[in-house]
Amino acid sequence: MKKGSVGFKPENLLQPDIPSTWKAMEALYDSGKARAIGVSNFSTKKLGDLLEVARVPPAVDQVECHPSWRQAKLHEFCKAKGVHLSGYSPLGSPGSTWLKSEVLKNPILNMVAEKLGKSPAQVALRWGLQMGHSVLPKSTNEARIKENFNVFDWSIPDELFSKFDQIEQARLLRGTSFVHETLSPYKNVKELWDGEI
Repeated sequence: MKKGSVGFKPENLLQPDIPSTWKAMEALYDSGKARAIGVSNFSTKKLGDLLEVARVPPAVDQVECHPSWRQAKLHEFCKAKGVHLSGYSPLGSPGSTWLKSEVLKNPILNMVAEKLGKSPAQVALRWGLQMGHSVLPKSTNEARIKENFNVFDWSIPDELFSKFDQIEQARLLRGTSFVHETLSPYKNVKELWDGEI
């Protein structure tokens, strides 16, 4: 929003100034007020653009990531650039009232879980860890929290891990509330995600 503007009107909106915002974050890092700085929901393009101007590279890019939205291109880019990828909604946000999620019902995920004697949630979390990113599951159920921690002393064998490549890809959090023909700098979902949808 333009400084001093009142109301959410198209003429008051400004394009996001990511370089200036990042410089302010670098100042916090330099002052010792932040041990690390990172980004969230940056596409490969947005992250690449930031890396071109960043003096302090982002330590992490936190994005939606689960077996039904693997983010392979972003994974490779982050790995090559030394940026840690952290996956939110690693279980697809089951129990959410605002998001229809079928991640844990996927037949391939369930087949792997059955063969390994694990829950679909455990397999989804283990998949993320084996992909090389951190996973951020959320629960208020104590039994599920304990189950979610039981993913470190086993692994998914290669022949089963390769089956995840067959899962159809679909972003759950499309970002439609952030796009608008006139009120947003992003006119459509494809533009918001730089074609990574």
